[in-house]
Amino acid sequence: MQIDKLRGKQLDQLFDAILSLKDREECYRFFDDIATMSEIQSISQRLQVAKMLTEGQTYSAIEQETKASTATISRVRRCINYGSDGYQMVLDRILDDKETEK
Repeated sequence: MQIDKLRGKQLDQLFDAILSLKDREECYRFFDDIATMSEIQSISQRLQVAKMLTEGQTYSAIEQETKASTATISRVRRCINYGSDGYQMVLDRILDDKETEK
């Protein structure tokens, strides 16, 4: 599993820092300091691509809406199909939260 290659003290510290954030405003502040705008946009774009792929959108529609390259879309597709189910876990939780708000 790919995730085992990631594990380590520094990454644990980063994830603990992210898990300590209390709300969206704290996330904005932390990520503004820790990452470049380009890095944040890339991560955000990948999540949007994953959402659209799981909704059954075509590569063409995803490329047009997100401006992601077909290589990025393919990489996200591979992660959805063969990865650690991280995208699906997060997307399910976001959907559950939105349904709870209604």
